[in-house]
Formats: sequence, structure tokens, C-alpha cells
Amino acid sequence: MNYLPFFVALPLFGAFVLSLLKPKRAGDILANLINLSLLVLSFLLLRYGTLVYKIGGWEPVNGIPIGIYWVKDGLSTLMLIIVNLVALIATIFSVDYMEKFTEKNRYYCLFLLMLAGMNGVILSGDMFNLFVFLEIAAISSYSLVAFGTESEELEAAFKYQVMGTVASSFILLGITLLYSYTGTLNMADMARVIAIKNSQFSITNYQLPIFVACLFIMGFGMKAAIMPFHAWLPDAHPSAPAPISAMLSGVLIKVLGVYALTRIVFNIFGMTPFMSNIFMVLGVISIIIGAVLAIGQRDFKRLLAYSSISQVGYVILGLGLGTPWGILGGLFHLLNHSVFKSLLFLNSGAVVYATGTRDMQKLGGLNERMPVTGGSSFIASMSIAGIPPFSGFWSKLVIIIACLLASRFGFAIWAIIGSIITLAYYLKVQRDVFFGPLQENLQETKEVPGFMRSSMIILAVLCTVMGLLLIPQVRDVFLNPAVEVLRNGIDYAKTVLM
Repeated sequence: MNYLPFFVALPLFGAFVLSLLKPKRAGDILANLINLSLLVLSFLLLRYGTLVYKIGGWEPVNGIPIGIYWVKDGLSTLMLIIVNLVALIATIFSVDYMEKFTEKNRYYCLFLLMLAGMNGVILSGDMFNLFVFLEIAAISSYSLVAFGTESEELEAAFKYQVMGTVASSFILLGITLLYSYTGTLNMADMARVIAIKNSQFSITNYQLPIFVACLFIMGFGMKAAIMPFHAWLPDAHPSAPAPISAMLSGVLIKVLGVYALTRIVFNIFGMTPFMSNIFMVLGVISIIIGAVLAIGQRDFKRLLAYSSISQVGYVILGLGLGTPWGILGGLFHLLNHSVFKSLLFLNSGAVVYATGTRDMQKLGGLNERMPVTGGSSFIASMSIAGIPPFSGFWSKLVIIIACLLASRFGFAIWAIIGSIITLAYYLKVQRDVFFGPLQENLQETKEVPGFMRSSMIILAVLCTVMGLLLIPQVRDVFLNPAVEVLRNGIDYAKTVLM
């Protein structure tokens, strides 16, 4: 059974129903049921190879696709699992956390719209619908950043919206030029046409794809918040409610930025040495500058925001290598970062929930009063810093090994330096927030409610066991199919159009 439409239809249906409902618990139940269903469906997709769903049943005419295609392959399956896993954890956390906000059902409505947009981006087989779903997810996220309606949230959402609109303009211009160049919006057909034109050398055939690729790097680079396109992120992530911060950093910047850019570069244009160098340079710049900026922060969530910029740099570096080991490391770190960074933002939300502040200089000794939050935060901190045996160590190790195997020794050294700086500022987080003597004003602090604790425990367990994904038998199920999609490059077209 081809049930790809459910990944968009279910959250859209839930958003519509929640816009009409009043009881808060109805939103808690419906949102979590929908997210659980989507996660189960995501895992069921592992049983299949490539699936193509043609909306309306329109068949190609003279071999040219004329309808809307949704495509499921190894890469999109991995991304669906990541997105819907983090979404489920975030809505479980929201059951208690969002009680302090009004209009909880409207929050879930926006949340499900954002989820529908991300799932749509992952499955879209044509550029126009990828852009439409990207905008659905982006506009919903603007509203969610401003959900607290305080001046800080509104200012951050406005800056995020302005930067997001600029990014969308670059992307739309790139799509328009690519359509004029190829005469099609279908991504697989675009790859086929570009490959044919590349074999017929002319100045236009050489220059236009490079210009369009640069537009996409700027547009999707802003969505991914890689340096130097990151300006919106340090304000947006701290201002959003904690579950939304987890979604923004855990999956939104990956789907709207990293995934979309990677899909286009690898499967439409084909990864070239020129693009590879751009990816790796941007990756290293993000790793180092993001880490250096993070180490000076005293705002807990702002530190985590800069850390996201740094960690996305590792993903871009691995993918930019373009080798099997590099792609494996990049995708594995994308998966790991979605888990441990979501956990860290939930930890920060729990701290704010219990203490009312995210200023680390006003915190300290919280392990005594919040053992679950403190313990899970320590696991996530060690994982993101690349300390064995936690999951982040293994993905960073694969990326560094990939750099060495590709004789990119300088990039390997920078990756190691970035990890050392990361360890330094997460030790600072542990010292200032959770260790040391308990502050006098925090004597009455209590651990957060059960749903929030359970969310953090689940993610902490995943941080300790996800290194097992590198076991060959497990890797063949989850990671290798995604790696093969990118390794095959523009042969993606043959798979979809056959």
C-alpha cells in the first residue's frame, strides 16, 4: 500500500480539527496520536525500496512527467523517521510545558502545520511543491517563535521572518531560472535535462547552473543557518517555547536547509569538486565560529543556538566530502544532532520551567533538585561534545576518518578543534547550571512534571544507544540506503522516471 499522502494529510487534518476544538486535553491527545501514527508509518517505509506516488494518477506524456510526484527513497525515509520522532517527543513534552501558555490548541494547530510542511518537503518530487511545503513549514515556525507574544519573542520572530523571506526569494528565483533552463519542475526530469545539456557544452549551459546553485546555497543556507547566513537563529531559538526550539534546531533547519540543499546538489546538479569545496569551507567556518561564539554566552538557550550552527557545520562538512564515508558521517551526525540537540533544548526548557530564568550565572546546583533534567543534560552534553561511548562520538569519528581518507587533513584538524571547543562550553554549562552548590534562591526548585521527564529520558536513552546504528546489519537498514541515494547522484532520475 502506498500511504505517502498520509504524511501530509494526517497533520493537515489534525490542524484543521484542532482549530475548531476548545478543550485543552483534546489537543494533547490528538496531536500525540497523529505524531505517533506518523512515526509508525515512517518505520514501516523501511520495508520498501523506492516508491513514487503520482497525485491524480497522471502518467508521463512522451516520457515527460506532467503531474505532481511524491518520492520515497532511502534518504527521505531516514528524514521522515528523524522528523516524526522528534515531533512526537516534542508534543509529549508540550503536554505539561504548554500549560502556562494560553490557546494550547492553536499551538498544536501551528505545530501540525509545520510538521505537514516538513514532511511535504521531504517527499516532494518537484521543485514547486517543495517550495510550497517549505513555506508552509516556515510561516508556521514564524508564528510559533512569536507564540509567547512578549516583546522578545515578537522581535525574534520578525527578524526570523525577514531573513526567511529573503531566503525564500533566493530559492524561488533559483527555481524560476532552473525551470526556464530545463522546461520542467519535476526534480528527476530536471536532473535528466541538465545531464543532457552538460554534454552539449556552451557558455549558458556552464554558467546558469552554477549561478542557480549559488542562489540555492544562499537560500537554503539561510534556512539551515550555516555561516555566514545564520543571523536569525541566535534570537529565534531562545525566544521560542522549548518544544519549538527543539523542533527548530532538531529538524526544521535540517529539512528546510540541509536536506533540501543536499537533495538538489547531489540528485539534480550532481556533486562536483567546485560544490564540494564550497560545502566543506562553509562547514568548517560554521564549526569554528559557531563554537567560538557559543563559548562566551551566559544565556542557556542562546548558547545552544550557536552550538546548532557549529554542529550543522559537521553535517555540511561530511556531505561536502562526497565520499561514501563522508556522506555516512554527515547523515549519521544529522540524525545524532536531531536527538541530542532536541534533548538539550528540552533540558533548557525544563530549567526555565522550574526556575524562571535561563541566565546561567543565576543558576547552579540543580542536580540536587532536578536529577532527571541534570542527568539527561549531562548525557546530551557529552554526546554533542563527541565523548565516547555516546552517539555523537561515533558520527564525528566517521567524519574525521572520512577527511583523512580523502587526504583532507586540514579539515580533519579543524573538526577536532571544533569538538574540543564544544566540550569546553558544555562543561561550562554543566558547571554553571547543574553542578556546584545550590543557589539560595533555588532551594524550593522541584523536578518538572512526568511528561516532560519522560521525553528527556527517551532522548537520553537514544543518545547512549544510537552508536549501534554503525553495526553493519543495522546500518544496512537505516543509514546505507540514504547514503546510496546521494552516492548515485543524478542516477536518481532513472530510479524515479523508470
